Amino acid sequence: MTTIFLTGFPGFLGSELVERLLARYAADVTVTCLIQSKFRDQAAQRVDKITSAHPDWKNRIPLIEGDITQPDLGLDAAQLAALQQETIEIFHFAAVYALGVSREMAMRVNVDGTRHMLRFAEQCPQLHRFQYVSTCYVSGRHDGTFSENDLKNGQHFNNYYEETKYWAELEVRQHMQKGLPVTIYRPAIVVGDSQTGETQKYDGPYYIFQLILRQGKQTLMPVVGDLTQCKVNLVPRDFVTDAIDYLSAQKHSLGQTYHLSDPNPLNGDEILDTVAAITDSNIWRIPLPGWLAKGSLAYVPGVHALLRIEPAAIDYFTLPTHYTCENTLRDLAGSGIACPPFAEYAPTLIEFMRQNPSISSEAMV
Repeated sequence: MTTIFLTGFPGFLGSELVERLLARYAADVTVTCLIQSKFRDQAAQRVDKITSAHPDWKNRIPLIEGDITQPDLGLDAAQLAALQQETIEIFHFAAVYALGVSREMAMRVNVDGTRHMLRFAEQCPQLHRFQYVSTCYVSGRHDGTFSENDLKNGQHFNNYYEETKYWAELEVRQHMQKGLPVTIYRPAIVVGDSQTGETQKYDGPYYIFQLILRQGKQTLMPVVGDLTQCKVNLVPRDFVTDAIDYLSAQKHSLGQTYHLSDPNPLNGDEILDTVAAITDSNIWRIPLPGWLAKGSLAYVPGVHALLRIEPAAIDYFTLPTHYTCENTLRDLAGSGIACPPFAEYAPTLIEFMRQNPSISSEAMV
């Protein structure tokens, strides 16, 4: 028996990839998902949804309760040994995807968790590849172009999420240098599915979209810096999962790093104009210094409750970084997979939000 071992289920990206893996691999290959016990019901519901559409996959998504923050992944010795013997490929999605996360939690999940997964991978005799999901924002606030070959640029970080994903990627690269077969994927800011609009939480740019939807025809929008000079790199979920599924199956992707980003991102002003046109809103921009905007959201009573914008999200509208994606463009050429322009799928995102207003901004932690 052979299996693909996946963390981050039933998360936003991992859940979507499972279906693609099952469709691509032979019927005797399973996708074993490591889940936290508190998400057992949610994970089971997701499996039921997948298998109801594909009854022949019914026994191909075993769920194992565990914890990447534990050295043995929270598994007993027999479970661990059996899983290592069966695993042919690892997809490590699990991480704290929250801009306001504490350093202690981010280190425990993003860094220690990745370190434990690498240790697990080293003991898998059949392992073909360790597929690691990083983020473009290991760049921190690097000023200028940040390529797929860049990592240690002396950058400063906006938050502990970025910092700990940086340290985690360093761990992965150290194991690459020792011979572990690895491919690294760095998504930009992932939003909902371009075909359905579906998303798991409203955070990041969704704070801005929600503010526009709440105010209607006339929208007061606090803006920081010169939005025309800041590229906001948004990518839909299906592009990210399609790209990972395709690239992970290519022999030449071994040892590569891929920016799963928009090669032609809009600037902040263009994103506001796009959403304004979709919602038929007139946006009145109110310039504010970045420190004042973040400080007001964090410390002034009532401001956060009124605007419902996470203070840490402000940094991404003043980010001085441009992401190149030559490896991705080269290796996806001819596959039919490409990041669509934001204007093409933005109406779908907005319509999903209108139909599903109760989705929260809380991360799966």
